[in-house]
Amino acid sequence: MDIELTIVGTLLALVATIGLILIRVAPAYAMMAGALIGGVIGGATILETVELMIGGAEGMVGVVLRVLAAGILAGVLIESGAAKTIAESILYKLGETKALLAVAGATMVLTGVGVFIGVAILTVAPVALSIAKRANLSKMAVLLAISGGGKAGNIISPNPNTIAAAEAFQVPLTSVMFVGVVPALGGIAITYVLARKLRNVGDAVEENELPNEVVGESPILAKALAAPGVAIALLLLQPLFGIHIDPLFALPIGGVIGALVMGKGRHLNHYIHSGLEKMAGVAILLLGTGTLAGIIAHSALIDQILHGIDALSLPAYFLAPIAGITMSAATGSTAAATAVAGNVFAPTILELGIHALAGAAMVHAGATVLDHMPHGTFFHITRASVGMAMKERFKLLPYETLIGVVIVVISTLIFGVFGFLFFG
Repeated sequence: MDIELTIVGTLLALVATIGLILIRVAPAYAMMAGALIGGVIGGATILETVELMIGGAEGMVGVVLRVLAAGILAGVLIESGAAKTIAESILYKLGETKALLAVAGATMVLTGVGVFIGVAILTVAPVALSIAKRANLSKMAVLLAISGGGKAGNIISPNPNTIAAAEAFQVPLTSVMFVGVVPALGGIAITYVLARKLRNVGDAVEENELPNEVVGESPILAKALAAPGVAIALLLLQPLFGIHIDPLFALPIGGVIGALVMGKGRHLNHYIHSGLEKMAGVAILLLGTGTLAGIIAHSALIDQILHGIDALSLPAYFLAPIAGITMSAATGSTAAATAVAGNVFAPTILELGIHALAGAAMVHAGATVLDHMPHGTFFHITRASVGMAMKERFKLLPYETLIGVVIVVISTLIFGVFGFLFFG
């Protein structure tokens, strides 16, 4: 549809979305309502606005299908106890002397192998609290380690945000995962430095907050790693040998084989149902995100951002990280931010001559900068995971933002400033 909405309408769409989320409206509905408000105020009729919203949602179908398929892998990892085994192995291997590094590393690895970030946080937190109590670490230090580790793991994972980046820029999922490795390591490094500074700041972990022992047999580490190992191996066939196996198939196959290797094939149907339930909410969120993306894609906002970049004499590639950062501020979600920024800005980024993989890397990294804002679920999941008071949780926001900034700066340096070394 050949229509351009006003900047005022687009900004009102974002403001309305954030406002509705803050008053506890379901994020998918908040985005749909924001899109409707932005379209009508931006100069479109109601019918035109609905068409833009539907068109945006249709653009998310490929992402949604792959996210639902990823639910099988996630369900197997979580319900079989594999995720718990992986987390505990890292935490106990490094021990109390490197407790904060262990917490950050465990969250990064767990998220990186395909566990949805919220679930990874809830899996690591109980063990992390036990270690924090013995090592006399504050809740703020532990939660910052968990949060930073989750951010780092998210950009190297086969999770919804990475799938959205790969889909928007039409590049292999494993390539997007690989280009996030160095920024992720930078994120872990700054997380550890900042968390150590906070180790004696804020409330300590109390005895009554420690978790009870979880009953049930967990698989050994070698078997626990089978599911993500198979999935990633299948995805690597394309860049290594030119054999393309779509994430729509690779991720479920990894989950199924992993369940069989762990000797838990009889529980596979339960794992699949559980994984579907966990990803259904994300899939619905992405459809809601699509409606908002449809409005932003037809807005004068994109041209104004480009004019701003020109006026400040910034390189064209700055559009990619800026898109990720602004959308993470608007949505409070890495997945939603990557999906919106990718679908809306990818065509323009590619037209500016930026390589597709470089654009995907910088947009994806930018989406980690402000995904912890209070109108997103990440903020509340992390707070609940360690039983932190709201006032203390707000004090962590600047530190989390700094972690995201380090991640996006490293990504921009590699794929923007020195991008010609990789892509010519």
